[in-house]
Amino acid sequence: MKRKMLSLGLCAMMTASLLVGCGSGNTEGSAENVETSGELTWRIGGIGPTTGGAAQYGQGVMNAIQIAVDEVNAAGGINGYQISFNFQDDEADPQKSVNAYNTLKDWGMQILEGTVTSGACAAVSAETYNDRIFQITPSASSTSVIEGNDNTFQICFSDPNQGTVSADYIAENGLGTKIGVIYDSSDPYSSGVYQNFATEAANVGLDVVATEAFTSDSKTDFTTQLQKCKDAGADLLFLPFYYTEGSIVLTQANKMGYAPTMFGVDGFDGLLGVENFDVSLAEGVYLLTPFAADADDEATKKFVATYEESYKDTPNQFAADAYDGVYIIKEALEAANLTPEASNEEICDALISEIQNVNYNGLTGEGMTWNDKGEVSKDPKAVVIKDGGYVSVQ
Repeated sequence: MKRKMLSLGLCAMMTASLLVGCGSGNTEGSAENVETSGELTWRIGGIGPTTGGAAQYGQGVMNAIQIAVDEVNAAGGINGYQISFNFQDDEADPQKSVNAYNTLKDWGMQILEGTVTSGACAAVSAETYNDRIFQITPSASSTSVIEGNDNTFQICFSDPNQGTVSADYIAENGLGTKIGVIYDSSDPYSSGVYQNFATEAANVGLDVVATEAFTSDSKTDFTTQLQKCKDAGADLLFLPFYYTEGSIVLTQANKMGYAPTMFGVDGFDGLLGVENFDVSLAEGVYLLTPFAADADDEATKKFVATYEESYKDTPNQFAADAYDGVYIIKEALEAANLTPEASNEEICDALISEIQNVNYNGLTGEGMTWNDKGEVSKDPKAVVIKDGGYVSVQ
């Protein structure tokens, strides 16, 4: 995957900030309307954090799915049947995610788009596998979510891909001569990206002068890790973790007078929305993503305009991945010629087969395809933060 990709639009790889839904509004209300009317519909569930530290991800995913559901329903549905959508908050907690899954299962969910974060998704994937419910995640990038099952598919890049592509991009564009790495060793997402970055960095000749870890119990003070990177002369920091910790790193680096180039991955999408964060500190930060909100193609412009009108916010990568997810499900269901009367197992088996025949052109990539492991193939893009917004870079 060594190519100078990543055109001005780091968004396209993975982010979102969703809240309720447009059109039908309350997702639980949608479900109740279906139950009282007796109308047969496709029941698609969603799970992700709409509260807590990762709320921007879950809110974005929820909102974007709702936009797509409203569009599909307005156009006649899937195989002539409307979609009912129900989204549950899991606060990015694996046990709460399983509880949310059980709530959706009791509701009658047939297909799950979620969950949003990797740890929670891995826990729920074990449940959907046992229950034979098809699952497609917009943003859980760890390979742990697809290991040991055949029914979970990813729309976002897997962690190995992110690590590899990041090293290639830094090397090919000469962004740093000495590289420092700070990562969360307790998080499968962060450690997975780091491991592949380290391997590829060695392959492409990057000089990694410092590698510093932290854990979930120590993610509020990064001064020790930053000082070690500074002392080693690192002029670029690779930061494969989430935007909340990213805002702390940027703030503490600034207080230390340390100003290397900062390079994040999709977890950094959301950085500009952190409460009480001085966004001027994010100026010049790079990230890889499959989606760029400033892209000028008609599909992106339409989605961004609808999202901004409905939610007064700019959609991130996770939102775009989630939006694509609804249309990917639609295409596979139509290819299978299924109706909502099919059993969950029949739907699951058909979608497992049909999604591997899908070649989808969406917001987050053209010619997207999937292998039998559930991994997606598509090209990433890069964006840089400039003047308080994301700008695509060549």
